[in-house]
Amino acid sequence: MAALIYSLCALTSLAAAGLLWRAWAGSRAPLLFWSALCFLMLAANNVLLVLDKVVWPVEVDLRTARLGTALAAVVVLLVGLVWEDD
Repeated sequence: MAALIYSLCALTSLAAAGLLWRAWAGSRAPLLFWSALCFLMLAANNVLLVLDKVVWPVEVDLRTARLGTALAAVVVLLVGLVWEDD
């Protein structure tokens, strides 16, 4: 059941990134770009979670990589929010 939930979270993040990217392509609003990039990194984080907890539960520890991608995603969104403040 956990594998299904982790996979659905990854697909949801990827879908959100795709929708934000499509909206950015139409309007060129900078905040949409930063949000799409953040959700793309969050999707990568969720894929790493699936790999860590389902595919290689004992052999490999991807905790550092997961935390790094989550931190990078939040930093990207924070930079976008601060940089685009008018």
